[in-house]
Amino acid sequence: MPQLVDGKWETGDVAASEMKDGAFHREPTSFRNWITADGSPGPDGQPALPAEAGRYQLFVAFICPWASRTLMMRNLKGLQDIIAVSISEPELGENGWTYAKPQDAGPRAGSIRYQHELYTASDPHYTGKVSVPVLWDRKEGRIVNNESADIIRILNTAFNHLTGDRQDFYPERLRPDIDRWNVPIYETVNNGVYRAGFARTQDAYEEAVTRLFETLDRLEAHLAENRYIVGTHFTEADIRLFVTLIRFDAAYFGAFKCNLRRLEDYPNLSNYLREIYQWPGIRETARIDHIKRGYYSIAHINPARIVPLGPLLDLERAHDRARLAGQGVMAAGSANLLSN
Repeated sequence: MPQLVDGKWETGDVAASEMKDGAFHREPTSFRNWITADGSPGPDGQPALPAEAGRYQLFVAFICPWASRTLMMRNLKGLQDIIAVSISEPELGENGWTYAKPQDAGPRAGSIRYQHELYTASDPHYTGKVSVPVLWDRKEGRIVNNESADIIRILNTAFNHLTGDRQDFYPERLRPDIDRWNVPIYETVNNGVYRAGFARTQDAYEEAVTRLFETLDRLEAHLAENRYIVGTHFTEADIRLFVTLIRFDAAYFGAFKCNLRRLEDYPNLSNYLREIYQWPGIRETARIDHIKRGYYSIAHINPARIVPLGPLLDLERAHDRARLAGQGVMAAGSANLLSN
């Protein structure tokens, strides 16, 4: 996979730069500014821009779970008319993330076809991998933030005064529990599937897969008694878990060899997945066709790049999460929006 080196696009294996002793280690993101309602500093004092309708744009790919987090939050918070979206092709080629047609990135940047153009517009000497999602400032022609964990928290609150949507998916009183769950979910599930799929030694692969399924087993038991990750309220912890679960049987089980069990073999996890998938605004963020095309186009994992026809997934069938009646509101302090 290629990358930028001092602002120049270079072909080569970026994954090699993220490997240590045969194990995959994710490269940290580089752009970490914030958006707040009035442009005051972010929660940790980060430089921030003011929230404005039409000023910002998300550049994403349906294949990418990190990008899907931001699409979910955008829809759940009713930001479809506030923040524009550009969707990349699912396959990563010699030019990295590529858009089928030129995308309008605002008056300063003009039209772009490749994600790396956003990076060099923001930093002409940028060196590193080029990733999605990107939260882009159309007015100033630069990246605001390319860390999905930050972006979902920005979208959670920054635009409330424009939409009137006060749902809070990271409520202060639940933050200790959310943060406690986010750590193992990220380390062993979200990133764990990549550590398995990109491992280049047997030991690294087995360590990643073992930890992944230990956490899935733990989550299966937890969800037997809790409708959502922190109990009664749907939060960002659920968003972060969902994006990996929705890709599991379609891609990670086969392409990444995460095949001790299918997600379908977990009654609580699979029912939990279907409940969230069936909510208004979520289906369109989870394009299984893009997911399969994207993962099975990774050459060093699938040299022939043949996309399997299966598995057959019925994400529309009924779920049983209503058995945990009384444990279901979308977010702390919000109205009950669940209809299933």
